[in-house]
Amino acid sequence: MQSTETFGINRRRMLQRMGAGFPSLALIDVLSRDGFFAQTASAATENPGAGGLLRAKPPHFAAKAKHVVFLFMNGAPSQVDTFDYKPALTKYNGTPYKGDAAVGSNNRPIGHLMQSPFGFQQHGESGLWISDLFPHTAKFADDLCVIKSCYTDTAAHASGCLQMNTGSVTIGKPSLGSWLSYGLGTENESLPSFVVMTDPRGGPISGASNWTTGFMPAAFQGTLFRSKGAPLLNLKTPEAVTEQTQREALDVLGKLNRQHLEEHPRESELAARIESYELAYRMQTSAAETVNVDNESAATRAQYGLDDALTADFGRKCLITRRLLERGVRFVQLYSGGGHIEDTWDGHTDCINNHKLHAGETDRPIAALISDLKRTGLWDETLLVWGGEFGRTPTSEGVDKPGRDHDWHGFTMWLSGAGVKGGQSIGSTDELGFKAVEDPCHVSDLHATILHLMGLDHKKLTYFHQGLDQRLTGVRGEVVKKALA
Repeated sequence: MQSTETFGINRRRMLQRMGAGFPSLALIDVLSRDGFFAQTASAATENPGAGGLLRAKPPHFAAKAKHVVFLFMNGAPSQVDTFDYKPALTKYNGTPYKGDAAVGSNNRPIGHLMQSPFGFQQHGESGLWISDLFPHTAKFADDLCVIKSCYTDTAAHASGCLQMNTGSVTIGKPSLGSWLSYGLGTENESLPSFVVMTDPRGGPISGASNWTTGFMPAAFQGTLFRSKGAPLLNLKTPEAVTEQTQREALDVLGKLNRQHLEEHPRESELAARIESYELAYRMQTSAAETVNVDNESAATRAQYGLDDALTADFGRKCLITRRLLERGVRFVQLYSGGGHIEDTWDGHTDCINNHKLHAGETDRPIAALISDLKRTGLWDETLLVWGGEFGRTPTSEGVDKPGRDHDWHGFTMWLSGAGVKGGQSIGSTDELGFKAVEDPCHVSDLHATILHLMGLDHKKLTYFHQGLDQRLTGVRGEVVKKALA
């Protein structure tokens, strides 16, 4: 008897295909009758050799924005201390809260109403109210679209970060940056489409789940950059290996991987790995050059606060962001605050000093980035998003204790840049700042708006998984039309 190896298949594979193949004929017939295979949505299973998973793709409709910068204030900044001015808190300062809004989390005590310790002033021709925490950002008040009526579905940091990043409170869903990479591809060949830079004190509690691809091919996941030293670990070629030797090794490895992929075309991890090897090879020079800000002028360094210990880290990340955008990176996410409690914007114990610290670290660099984007012409094609996973209560956590608890019923975020109508505030919370009451904006609405500004219809941007056309916004989400220019 002739061995089945002659035909390129071993006995085990033959039995596997026979056992699983015959029953599938009946299943295919049933699904065909139901019109299952007529669906237009499908998973991205393109062969990397035919343009690649990250090849540039046209948007659903023309849009100004080509890039997104998400300035993520990890730990949840207080809306009533930043952009949501509430004079009533001064009037009722120190009095017990008597309303019926749900407040507090983790069984923490609900203290007295607490006025903001920071002054608020109106800025720009629009007269937007902005806290004294942001004197530099306030100079661009007429460019900000402040959404004061955001709300989410969770009071916990881990699930809150996940929902803000992936649209879901559970692990395993693709992130916003992954959806954009999937829907639009990349504009460069030497850097990732999606870059993340975390705080040196640590990343968000839910970790890499905030920038992974979930059920999508791994090629769309975010790449974690370091703002100092080598941008990626293990990127440098060993000294004993020449460029020619490395190239030859990658060619052989790529050939073997592609042969295996032909037999297993739906192995997205393998497809992503093939691309990642080649991208890493190209990044050995491009990534290192991108994060090297030593050649920037003294004026630019001062503008971003690189020589000030308080602003140096976030300033460097903002400057690197501008350089990434110049090179065609699609989505950049910067985290302010890392680890837990006071190392983030999570001001349970002392919201006053907590917010002074974190606002002081980020205000000047963010303003410098806005100014630089305007100077370089990138402003007209870049969307900025600022905010955290939720907000904070207008009450203290106890008498004479200047900390604020989690508030997911009403908080503030802002958009700015390409396609955004600046110099306005949208929606509002109640008199005290607890709950969104006018034009409430759910996380799914925010995501729908971001996708729209990038030229993508959130209802059409789907990925077929587990028998469903999955969406970033799930079964909800409406574009905030008032935010559009």
